[in-house]
Amino acid sequence: MAQTTVHLVVGIYNLTLLVFYTEAMEWQFRVISSDGEVFGERKLYYTPEAAEKAGREWVEWVD
Repeated sequence: MAQTTVHLVVGIYNLTLLVFYTEAMEWQFRVISSDGEVFGERKLYYTPEAAEKAGREWVEWVD
């Protein structure tokens, strides 16, 4: 069973940015709206910082 490690959970505007790592999928991010919808891309990043940067840029683009 693959483990998931949460690296970052941060509130930006009215959204939650989540950066996480899975053994099978590398680093990723997701954005969660205040009503529980989950958004993001299934791109893989080699570092948590790269995933966070992409997630923050995504949030800026959406807002």
